[in-house]
This record gives sequence, structure tokens and C-alpha cells, in this order.
Amino acid sequence: MPTPEFDIVVVGAGLVGLATGRELLRRYPDRRLAILEKEAVIASHQSGRNSGVIHSGIYYPPGSLKARLCVEGALLLTTYCEERGIPYKRLGKLIVATNEAEMPRLNELLRRGQTNGVAGLTMLQAAEIRDIEPHARGLRAIHSPNTGIIDYRDVARSLVKDIQDAGGSVTTGTAVNGLNRVNGNWAVRTTLGTVTARSLITCAGLYSDVLARMTGASPDPQIVPFRGDYWRLRPGRQTLVRGLIYPVPDPSFPFLGVHFTRRMDGDLWLGPNAVLAFAREGYRFSTVRVRELLGMLRWPGLYRMSRRYWRTGLSEMYRAVSHRALHAELQRYVPDLQPEDIVPGPSGVRAQALSRAGSLIDDFVFSQEEGVLHVRNAPSPAATSCLAIARRIVDQFAEIVPAP
Repeated sequence: MPTPEFDIVVVGAGLVGLATGRELLRRYPDRRLAILEKEAVIASHQSGRNSGVIHSGIYYPPGSLKARLCVEGALLLTTYCEERGIPYKRLGKLIVATNEAEMPRLNELLRRGQTNGVAGLTMLQAAEIRDIEPHARGLRAIHSPNTGIIDYRDVARSLVKDIQDAGGSVTTGTAVNGLNRVNGNWAVRTTLGTVTARSLITCAGLYSDVLARMTGASPDPQIVPFRGDYWRLRPGRQTLVRGLIYPVPDPSFPFLGVHFTRRMDGDLWLGPNAVLAFAREGYRFSTVRVRELLGMLRWPGLYRMSRRYWRTGLSEMYRAVSHRALHAELQRYVPDLQPEDIVPGPSGVRAQALSRAGSLIDDFVFSQEEGVLHVRNAPSPAATSCLAIARRIVDQFAEIVPAP
């Protein structure tokens, strides 16, 4: 049987990979494009296991890729959903300061959001917080009225249809285990055989560094998986929260802290924490993949990060195992919350890029070589930003696309 040949192969059928495939076919409608996904179902990992929030762009340093692509991406995403009839809701979000020490950070977040062009942001006094969330308490809060919620699996399924309608293919159950240059093309070895591609894009999430190393790219940064455990409000108590309630995040740590998030199905999620996982797809504490764990332990950045964040790490671990500690943290924002209101929920794993120097890389990172572009780091808000990220990828990819 002859080896299948494509002009472009995209590895990874999460939101970024699918959005990129759609954007490629919009610009290059005559190119033969294939998306390869190792799982049997698209969006099986970060794209389908996130909080389901359409972020506004308030958190990110002005001028960063995250800031620009989140604001742009939120508009593109909601417009796309309206065109396709994909349901979403703008519930609004409160970022609540519960003590005076958090006020400078809260003020800085408001400045960032306004600089980034996030519309409608206001600073609320304590009494005004209750007008938005009657059971919430705090000294002050930023109200972001345009923050929304969505089921990103609906978006992923719609993107697949767009790609197929445009003549592209999405093949699941096809893991990539080797990438080599052969006669100016890429030989993509998979569990179902080898395909060739004139150009290649990898959007592999938790395995993005592994795919990059297959092409000879730098091992820096390396992906380190952080598991986020969610809890739920038990039935009958979901009226405690109308929309979304977030804490004021620690600016030195690229996680937002435990928060309250309403879901499209009416469920109310609490969390997540952020603890180091022992496998790239370690959705349970008991999941250990020795080879992956040893790879993490050999990365010098892990030890440098641990020295810097050991107190934060211990705090996150304590909340992961202590129901009392979790309840105490959440009750700071909703005093009526009782311990019995909190029941176990699902987990997700964040693909966090970690530099050799031990820095947790917070912004999106792309790299390119001859005939290949790698998405090296695309954490939250990548789901919100996926259509804008795809535009940037294809802009950059245009530099390495061979002539037809």
C-alpha cells in the first residue's frame, strides 16, 4: 500500500489543533490536510477537561501574547458560536479581595484588564458584591460582566465538521511515535502506519515537548503536568452562587486559585487545586507512569522550581487531601458554605511549560524550524483563545509553507 501523502499534517485534535486546521483550510483551501489524534475521541484532555470558562483577558500582562490573544479570541469565539448555534452564557465573574493585603493586587488586575481592552470592568465595594452574588462576601471585587461559560467539547465537534466540510481529515486513534525528514518531507510514523507531509504543525498539549524533541528541537522548555482536582456543590445548594467567583491570584504563580464556576448544565464546580502529577495524563493521585516521572525528575528546572515554590506546593497538597482546608479556603468567599455542601468532582491536568532555569512559563510559546512549527506552551486561556491562536500560528506558519 502506498504511503499516504499530505501537504500539511497537524498533530493533535484538541481545540488549538482543530482551530489551526480550520484556519489553514480557510487560507489554503487546495492543500491536502490531515489532523492526527492519538485518542479515540477528540478533545480528550485539556480541551475537554477544563472549567468551561470564556475568559475576558483581565489577568495577563499587557503586551503579552496571552493578553492580546485572549481578548481577540473571546470575541472570535463568541461570534463563531453565534454563527454555528453553539450555546454559551455570559454570566459575569467576580474577583474578590477578602483582606487588605490583596487590595494592591486587585487594583493591578483592574489596571491590566483596562489596559488590555477588556470591556465593562468595574470595582465594587463590599455592599455591591452582594448585589451580584448575594451569598458572597469581600472587601472589594472586580466585576467582569462579559466573562462567560461554554462546553468546549461542542466547539471541538463544530471545528471537526468545518475541517471535514472543507476537505480535510481528522483521524483519531492514531498516535505519533516518530518524526523524520525524508527527501525534504516529514515522515510521520504512527501506530497505524506512516504518512508523509510537506509541512508539519504539532499541537500536542501534554506531549508537546516530546513531539518537538522528535524533530530535533530544543528540550527547553519541558512540560510538567499539574493535576487540578475539582469538587462540586451538592444538589440543593447550587443557588449559593449565581455565576463565577474567583480569588485574587498570586502573581508569581501561574494558577488562579480555587474558585466557584457554574457550568452549562447547571452544575457548580469548586477548584481546582494545582498539584504535581506523576504522569502526563495523571488524572488520579494513584496514576504513576515511571518513565514519565523519571523524565520529570531528570529535568533540572524541576528542582529549581521546587526550591522557589515549596511553600505554595505544600499548601496546594494540603488542600488536596484535607476537606477542612478546602472548605476553609472557599468559605472566605461564601460564608454560608458548609463542609457537607462539597462533594468530589472530576480532575484535569494542565500542561505547564517549565524552563531549565526553573521558571514556570506563563505565556504562549511557539517555535519553528524547516518545515515544522511547534506549539510548545498553550495553557489557559488557550481554549478561549483557540481561534486567535490559530490565526497567529498560520501567520507564522506561512513563512515555512512550501510553494504548491
